[in-house]
Amino acid sequence: MIRAILMAACLASATALAQHRHDHEAHMAQPTAQAAPKEPGQSAFAAIQEVVAILEADPATDWSKVNIEALRAHLIDMNNVTLGAQVKAEPVDGGMRYTVTGAGAIGDSIRRMALAHAATMDGVDGWRFETSPIVDGAVLIVRPPKADLDKLRGLGFIGVMARGMHHQAHHLAIARGGHPH
Repeated sequence: MIRAILMAACLASATALAQHRHDHEAHMAQPTAQAAPKEPGQSAFAAIQEVVAILEADPATDWSKVNIEALRAHLIDMNNVTLGAQVKAEPVDGGMRYTVTGAGAIGDSIRRMALAHAATMDGVDGWRFETSPIVDGAVLIVRPPKADLDKLRGLGFIGVMARGMHHQAHHLAIARGGHPH
């Protein structure tokens, strides 16, 4: 009796395994349109791709003003500042002073980004921004409301630069040929 039960269990297992293999092979042989990659492979490229799709979908797009190369240049600046800048942070009365530097193109990117971001965000939520260009970058002084001092320290320079959901609209404005700064 035990021998018969074991034989039946083995036969059932073998049948199930054969069916699983058949199902797997059939699945693998079918075209997999839904398995196509969705990510374009690089974030700046993805941002440009997204903006191009928006512009193409908008019948009011004035293609004579569109400047995708300007958006690409801005994304290069963002990359330089995010990944290549050196930041020295020091407390000041009511906030933090960030001395942000980098050689060559990185320093140029820092100046453009820090000055533009400070101009855009100064006064938002009571946060005050002061900037000044220096040889290899910029100095950014940020003074938030007293209740946000710990938040400022936690964010650091790049977190401060990332604050505000204006970046996406800003990128679209650049691509449309505007000068949002």
